[in-house]
Amino acid sequence: MKKLVSLLVAALLVLSAFSLALADDKTTIVIGATPSPHREVLELIADDLAELGYTLEIIEFTEYPLPNPALADKQLDANYFQHLPYLNAYNDTVADAEKLVAAIPVHYEPYGIYAGKTASLEDLKDGAVIAVTNDPSNETRALLLLQEAGLITLPEDAGTDSSLTVLDIVDNPKNLDIREVNAELIPSMLEDVDLGVINGNYAIGAGLKPSEDAIYLEAADGDSGVIYTNYVVVRPEDAEAEWVEALRSVLQSKKVSDFMLNNEDYAGGVIPAFTVEDAE
Repeated sequence: MKKLVSLLVAALLVLSAFSLALADDKTTIVIGATPSPHREVLELIADDLAELGYTLEIIEFTEYPLPNPALADKQLDANYFQHLPYLNAYNDTVADAEKLVAAIPVHYEPYGIYAGKTASLEDLKDGAVIAVTNDPSNETRALLLLQEAGLITLPEDAGTDSSLTVLDIVDNPKNLDIREVNAELIPSMLEDVDLGVINGNYAIGAGLKPSEDAIYLEAADGDSGVIYTNYVVVRPEDAEAEWVEALRSVLQSKKVSDFMLNNEDYAGGVIPAFTVEDAE
């Protein structure tokens, strides 16, 4: 009997070692990403990743609620589209087995207010319509930006982790009609609203250049630049995997930094969240 137990234990150890070997031998990395700039950045480093022995497969998502559940369900190895407040909001709503972790800081996209039927903040009339994103972390961010622009007043203790909605507005002197909308829809609505508060990736995807077209933009050198850094996100068990380190080495590179800073389409809308010195 003891011999049988020993054989079973030995067999389990062999299977465990084999499973670890398979994990270490991972050659294909499947990443979910939104189109611009996330997919474009990943496409840029695909050949660099191949030189390290990994094939990159990119699955494109156009709606924010989808990539995190897909990653938790192991349909993806990682995703790249979100900042920490969004990730924290997701983690607060799921079981421990579905929680995810931020692994690689990559870039920051300034949030902007864009003109629709009204060309400037000064021209904004009483009752004007403003579209803001409707997911909790980004609606909070949008409302904080409207407050910073002098259009509304929020509670004194309001911050990035407050999960604000229009119901939290303390003072709205222009009686603005602030409408909560899916983030991906706002660029196409600008002809029908006075102003739109738009995520950087959706603005760029719609052909807008944040530093040129936004009538009010988050300051990249302020707290937002840190708080809203976009990360590559993984499952907790993969946080220190070899393939994650390989991905970090090619993403936090001079090649990627130069691409972000010199791409005319981004026009100040995609800012590296790392320094080349740190990366090297």
